Amino acid sequence: MEQLPPQVQEQAQQLQQVQQQVQSLARQKQQLEMSSQETERALDEISEINEDTSIYKSIGGIMVKTDLSDAEEELEERKETLNLRIKQVERQEEKARKRLEKLRAKIQDALQGQGLPGGAG
Repeated sequence: MEQLPPQVQEQAQQLQQVQQQVQSLARQKQQLEMSSQETERALDEISEINEDTSIYKSIGGIMVKTDLSDAEEELEERKETLNLRIKQVERQEEKARKRLEKLRAKIQDALQGQGLPGGAG
C-alpha cells in the first residue's frame, strides 16, 4: 500500500470505513427486525387474551399491571416505530453500499491506470 499514490491510499481508507459502516448498519437492521418480530409475537399473543385477563408489562426491573387495550396500543406504536426505523436504516445501508461500489470502482480504475492489478477491495 505504500507504493500507491496518496489519493488511492485515502480512497482505500475510505473504502474500509464505508465497509465497516455497511456492516454496522446491517447489524443494526437485524436487531431492529428481531425486535419487530418479537413485538409482532406479543401482539399475536395479546389478541388471544380475554378482555378480563390480567396482563403485566415490564418497566425497568418491575412488572406493572396494565390494561389490555393500553398494552395493545403501546405494542402497535412500538411496531410502527420499529418499522420506520428499519426503513431508515435500509436507506442508509443502500446509500453506503452505493458509495462502497463507487469507491471500489475509483480504486480499481486508479490501479489499472498505474498498471497495477485491479483486485483491491
